[in-house]
Amino acid sequence: MDTLTDHILTSREDLAARFDPPTERLATKALDHVNAAGRRFIAQSPFLVLATCGADGLDCSPKGDAPGFVTVSEDGKTLLIPDRVGNNRIDGLKNLVEDARVATIFFIPGANETFRVNGRARISADPELRGRFVVKGKEPKVVLVISVEQAFQHCPKALLRSNLWQAAQRGRPADAPTLGDFSVARGVESDKQAVDGWYYSRVMDELY
Repeated sequence: MDTLTDHILTSREDLAARFDPPTERLATKALDHVNAAGRRFIAQSPFLVLATCGADGLDCSPKGDAPGFVTVSEDGKTLLIPDRVGNNRIDGLKNLVEDARVATIFFIPGANETFRVNGRARISADPELRGRFVVKGKEPKVVLVISVEQAFQHCPKALLRSNLWQAAQRGRPADAPTLGDFSVARGVESDKQAVDGWYYSRVMDELY
C-alpha cells in the first residue's frame, strides 16, 4: 500500500464527508468589499502574501513595507499595492497579464488574525498613481490595482498552533538556511559566507 496515493479524496462530496459544515456565521463571512474593520487591519499591516496563476504556473510572493503601504478605497472595492524592488523575475506580474485573478493575505506582527482579499488585478504604470507611493525619493515601477471580489478575516488557529510571533522573538535559528546556503546547494556558488556578506552589505541600500 502506498500511503501517498491511496485514500486520495477527489470530490467535494468526499471532502464534505470528512468535515463538519461551517457555522452560518462563518459560511457567510465573505464580503464583496473591505469593510471598516478590514481597512483598519490593512492600514496596520506591513506584510502580505500575494498569489497568482498563469500559463507558466503558480506564484506566491511576499510583499512588505511600512504599515499602510497598501491603500484601500473608501468604498472598500479597490486595493492599491505598490510593487517595490525585488529580484526582477516578476513571476507574479507576468501571471497577471495573462490571468487577472489574485489572492492576498495580510499579516500584522503580534496579531494572530489574518485578513484575506481575493479579486482581479490590473498593472498600472500611471505616473500620478506611482507618485502616490514615493519612498526615499523612489517610485515603484508599477502599482497593482485590485478590484475586490471577496474579503474576510481568518481565525487565529494557524498562527496560534505555529507560535509564529513568539518564535520570532527568539531570533533567527542558528541552522536556518541563508541565501548563501541556497546558492551553494544549487551549485551556483561555493562560499556561503561570501554570498551572505556580499548580499547583506548592500541590501539595505537597495530596498526602494
